[in-house]
Amino acid sequence: MDLEARSLQPNVKAVLLAKLREYKSDLNNLKSEHKRLASANSNQAARDDLLESGMADAMSVSANQRGRLMMSTERLNESSDRIKESRRTMLETEELGVSILQDLHQQRQSLLHANDTNKLHGLDDNISKSKKILTNMSRRMSRNKWIISSIIVVLVVAIALILYFKLSK
Repeated sequence: MDLEARSLQPNVKAVLLAKLREYKSDLNNLKSEHKRLASANSNQAARDDLLESGMADAMSVSANQRGRLMMSTERLNESSDRIKESRRTMLETEELGVSILQDLHQQRQSLLHANDTNKLHGLDDNISKSKKILTNMSRRMSRNKWIISSIIVVLVVAIALILYFKLSK
């Protein structure tokens, strides 16, 4: 769990690491209390055997130990609940991370596809060439119109001159 928490984002990592430290300290406290109780139980049992104490002492010690055991069990259950809640939070965070990675993958694919559209720049070059050709054709057409108009005017003037000389004789 420690490694998983360290591999998360900084804002989530800090919270999870703090909870993890708290759970570890609770676990260590419970272990030490369990050892203490176990040693106390064995020491108490040995003392009772050696001193052959009465049942009344055994009952009071047993009730005291039972109370401490109940408290320890309650603490252990609370710690287990906290661990379950942390695990649920971790799974939710992991699902969120997976969805973010999927979104990033889709965006990457979009960017790669956009990079493939560089072929369209070649189309732009072809369109530019076509535009130049059409512009040149338009200029030639205008020039040819002027030339034809000039020839028509020259022919009209020539016909008028011919008619003038023919009619004036």
